[in-house]
Amino acid sequence: MTETELNELLTRFRMGGLDQATVTAQLRDLLTPATAVTPAAQVDLDRWRRCGYPEVVFAPGKTTQAIVDVFRAQLAHGQSCLATRVPAEQAAELLVTFPQARHNATARTLCIPAADGGGNGPQAGFVAVITAGTGDLPVAEEAVETAQWMGCQVDLIVDVGVAGPHRLPAQKHRFERADAIVVVAGMEGALPSVVGGHVACPVIAVPTSIGYGASFGGLAALLGMLNSCAANVTVVNIDAGFKGGFLAGLIAQRTAAATKNSGSLGNSPVP
Repeated sequence: MTETELNELLTRFRMGGLDQATVTAQLRDLLTPATAVTPAAQVDLDRWRRCGYPEVVFAPGKTTQAIVDVFRAQLAHGQSCLATRVPAEQAAELLVTFPQARHNATARTLCIPAADGGGNGPQAGFVAVITAGTGDLPVAEEAVETAQWMGCQVDLIVDVGVAGPHRLPAQKHRFERADAIVVVAGMEGALPSVVGGHVACPVIAVPTSIGYGASFGGLAALLGMLNSCAANVTVVNIDAGFKGGFLAGLIAQRTAAATKNSGSLGNSPVP
């Protein structure tokens, strides 16, 4: 924040244009150090301000102590924590240090809310996560946990792949009002195109490595999704549930904010 911006902030507060809580929050962000140095990492504390969400820990290759140090730094500055691809043994060790953490064994994620129960801004936005098959659940659950950590409402719809074409339309009422949809599929990767033809929102396709030999570890699904005829489909990397969930969360949060500012009714899950 420049000196001019600081003066404008204080002037607006003095003139009654901003309340004390808003000014306090902006000054707190200003005073938060950009980096917390641990023995194994330089934690980007400023990412919350720049990008809206704290830095996420990718667990493979990191010791339990390295993750503990990062989490402690984030929590000390009022930020929530998320680690992905956490092995079961490491998750058990982390839960000893952070008993308040939530561990999803299927998703291989571990998250900790900030001390005030927040840390990522207001709860808003609706994300649907859809899987082609049950075998896609680990990647789909990673997307679910990510979007929930970002403060979105999430509905997980499981096992509605194209081999049973009646199953997806039967669940349409659960995803047609979503702000963004994550579709997780292996094999030939056809489901995102079908979903895209039903909705007027972004569809984020996540190819998985589920499939027989000619699927080439998810490459066939990736190429199929990249060649989707549905114009609202975009694609992330193979098995990248975190990336799919994060992009959907960003879209949903911004859509909800724009809807709120316009005074219109926002999207919400339909029971």
